[in-house]
Amino acid sequence: MSFEKVLVANRGEIACRVLQSARSLGYRTVAVFSEADAGARHVQLADEAVCIGPATAAESYLNVPALLDACRRSGADAVHPGYGFLSENADFAAACAEAGVTFIGPPAEAIRLMGSKRLSKIAMQEAGVPCVPGYQGEDQSDDTLIKEAEAVGLPLMIKASAGGGGRGMRVVTEPQQIAAQLKSARQEAKSSFGNDELILERAVINPRHVEIQVFGDHHGNVIHLGERDCSVQRRHQKVVEEAPSPVVDEALRRRMGEAAVNAAKACDYVGAGTVEFLLGADGEFYFLEMNTRLQVEHPVTELVTGQDLVAWQLRVAAGEPLPLTQEQVRLTGHAMEVRLYAEDPAQGYLPQTGPVLSWRPASGEGVRIDHGLVDGAEVGSHYDPMLAKIIAFGASRDEARRRLIRAVEDTVLMGLDDNRRFLAAILRHPEFAAGDATTAFIDGPFADDPGLRAADTPEALWALAALLLTRIGAGDAAGRAGYRNWHSSGVGAQPLVLAQGDRERTLYLTPDGIHGGPDLTLDAVRLDAVHDDGTLIATLDGVRRRYHWLHRDGRVWLQDGGLRACFEERTHRASGGEQGPGSGQLKAPMDGAVIEVNAAAGDTVKRGQTLAVLEAMKMEHALKADCDGTVDTVTVSAGDQVKRQQLLITVTPEVVTE
Repeated sequence: MSFEKVLVANRGEIACRVLQSARSLGYRTVAVFSEADAGARHVQLADEAVCIGPATAAESYLNVPALLDACRRSGADAVHPGYGFLSENADFAAACAEAGVTFIGPPAEAIRLMGSKRLSKIAMQEAGVPCVPGYQGEDQSDDTLIKEAEAVGLPLMIKASAGGGGRGMRVVTEPQQIAAQLKSARQEAKSSFGNDELILERAVINPRHVEIQVFGDHHGNVIHLGERDCSVQRRHQKVVEEAPSPVVDEALRRRMGEAAVNAAKACDYVGAGTVEFLLGADGEFYFLEMNTRLQVEHPVTELVTGQDLVAWQLRVAAGEPLPLTQEQVRLTGHAMEVRLYAEDPAQGYLPQTGPVLSWRPASGEGVRIDHGLVDGAEVGSHYDPMLAKIIAFGASRDEARRRLIRAVEDTVLMGLDDNRRFLAAILRHPEFAAGDATTAFIDGPFADDPGLRAADTPEALWALAALLLTRIGAGDAAGRAGYRNWHSSGVGAQPLVLAQGDRERTLYLTPDGIHGGPDLTLDAVRLDAVHDDGTLIATLDGVRRRYHWLHRDGRVWLQDGGLRACFEERTHRASGGEQGPGSGQLKAPMDGAVIEVNAAAGDTVKRGQTLAVLEAMKMEHALKADCDGTVDTVTVSAGDQVKRQQLLITVTPEVVTE
């Protein structure tokens, strides 16, 4: 089982993470990349790199023959799959073994068993692991499923047996919904995973999501390294993860750990795995699923145990025994992690695409950021929108939480929208701060939080943007205060037209200050210094503060903590060039693939009617008419790849007559 060169069959931050540990153990490393990732950070970090195909995942990161060919060409004799893509693909693990390449993960048989929610639940019941009452039988006929659903009772959880990510999952609370929801779940499961097999479970309402990190070796040893709490989720996808759980005491940890170890032993598990449980308010827990790979959230376990789990994976794959016994595992302090996504929570978590113009990850005591970003990188629509993981460690939960808030807000990302403000709002919420958040948190207590709405840009940022653009336009070098080189012609104030999104306003610069009508009079705003490192110092009402800035192509970005705003200078732009809401112009909100077109030239449509469906970053987005009218042009078809702001459909608005 010895090997010398490790190929990482993945991309982004997890590829960078694996490369780091592999290099530290002395292994030579190989990165693979799609044509879209040629300049990616993980490619730069590896000793060697091999292009494995076009941008689409199916032709590159999911292409088993291309990956094995990359092993052959580079001489790699081991493969680390990371997470996602082929990490839980039993056929890939088997193909590696057949090719004489060490698969750094569990045996194919274990992956196959745990990849089926139906078969894994049967195995767990046989191993004595607590399971939610339900149905996981082979008979998948509609009549049987309806009958068994009625027997399980309400509330009912319908789940696709294959896959994950919340697809093929439905919660039923009314008896008349059962048949329709079974049909809907089956269709989605078939479409997403190529398998329409379902299982039924009694729904555990508002549980905690608690998972146990397990590790096995080739010598029959299996241990656990404590729990992680992953209760804060949206659409069944984790948002915040922490270790240890704020509601798990030592006795419960022992019980859950023993159950997780028994689950791993039941499938002769080797390597890193995670056994996920639902924890009820009564302290009872139930098997949810087992992930046969390294988890996204593994850093929080690393921080509280002081162990490098990727290094453990490499050592175990090489035939070494586990470096610790169960009695030697110690949990110290508290760690939290949030996932930085290219998405806009204020627009239903709409994925964002575009260039990374400036990336400055936060640093400081107890702060760790795992990422795969470089300045100039293009975030496209082909892959998951997760950009980085921001992690913090502290002696206590509250210390870790405070450090994480600061790290989230101090991280600088310019060029595209992200979810940092949303993340900071979660961390500050009283229910989360108290450790009381369940899986119902985001849709319940947090549902009306301002962090889910578009932020109002403070007047001070408008003023700073005007001052900064004026300085840039005058060719002013960094370091001089205010707009001291500006002087009035005596004719009047100098107008400056700024736009932020759909909002446009005119500001007037005078020797006495900045004025923008009755809503903006900020004589107390002064630009003290502008630095080439992307920071500036400004005084607002007598208080000096540091901001981050970037100027590119007539736009200026300003970041104040977790709030970032982009302003466009439009002073000399001809009027009438912009098309706003109600224009009838349907444009792509992001790069993506058109999967449906529901309109043709000449069709009469109503405002809010879905005219096309776009897929980007594994999510579907309905594009709707913004007015009543008649379709004039349709420039795309299903299957087309489109760019952000590309015009797809035009509608001639209906003329309303009195």
